[in-house]
Amino acid sequence: MGGAEAKQLSRTGLLLINLGTPDAPDTRSVRRYLREFLSDPRVIDIPAPLRALLLNAVILPFRPRKSAAAYQKIWDADGSPLLKNGIALREALKKSLGSGYRVELGMRYGNPSLGQALDKLRSSGCERIVVLPLFPQYASSSTGSALERVYSLAGSRWNTPALDVVPAFFEHPDFIACLADIAGPEIRSFEPDHLLMSYHGLPERQIRKSDEASSHCLRAANCCAEMSQSNRWCYRAQCFETSHLLARALGRDESSYSVSFQSRLGRTPWISPFTDLRIPELASAGVRRLAVICPSFTADCLETLEEIGIRAAEQWTAVGGEALRLIPCLNASPRWVESIAGWVRERA
Repeated sequence: MGGAEAKQLSRTGLLLINLGTPDAPDTRSVRRYLREFLSDPRVIDIPAPLRALLLNAVILPFRPRKSAAAYQKIWDADGSPLLKNGIALREALKKSLGSGYRVELGMRYGNPSLGQALDKLRSSGCERIVVLPLFPQYASSSTGSALERVYSLAGSRWNTPALDVVPAFFEHPDFIACLADIAGPEIRSFEPDHLLMSYHGLPERQIRKSDEASSHCLRAANCCAEMSQSNRWCYRAQCFETSHLLARALGRDESSYSVSFQSRLGRTPWISPFTDLRIPELASAGVRRLAVICPSFTADCLETLEEIGIRAAEQWTAVGGEALRLIPCLNASPRWVESIAGWVRERA
């Protein structure tokens, strides 16, 4: 075997992972996507019979039509924003990393699947794969589920590739700098009275499960105020840490920003404060110009573009606000691309 061929076969792969998206913004496609997504025991973490009953009797008969209508508001000629942004990031990283690397995008649910992405990396000669879940803060329902699936797929192959997982990067200086790089110009041009940092929510029971010693999570009002050994796996604490670091990078004091959680589902207790309840509180406090950033998402998607950019903006106007500015996610911004490329090169 020649040197060039050997080098080709020892190529490093990069697997980018995001949550997923329906194939189309219609009820049938959304139902298929939601069935796969919500059947995951890490997402709805209740006994299997109850999960099946909830899914088939309560969620799937009604939610797909409503969600499809929401997707239709943000879908364009290029398709799903999440997929479009993921492909743009993949292509930019291919260019940045060069021919010694192969980059693929895999979705935990839907297409392109994690299995398809792993097959492409292996068929191109990647014996070692860097795995990057594009979820800044760790949650079992996102990062945990994605990694469980990757490990299972990789382990099922006779020739199992070596996997090198990039851990949660909620406090990484590069991530914070990239967020500030996007948010800074938006804030300077919009001049908001307040910055709301809105994160995806989780049921409280999932937060408590992350407390391996059962001694800390949600036991005090300020339990997430600082990162410690006790709450190192706590998604809520990681969100607050991202917020503290981003506020510092933007030069904002504690009175000029707040943290909230969106996208709650069902009647079980979810982590708070809630974004849809925080909005009228801010309006009542005299805020008129509100900027919202969503630091638990690295790519714009339904939860940012429709839930915040459309619904929250309409709510803000209805409660007396003057204007709401949604700050874009990192997507495929140049500094974000170079940061990821740097992380991958460090692992080469």
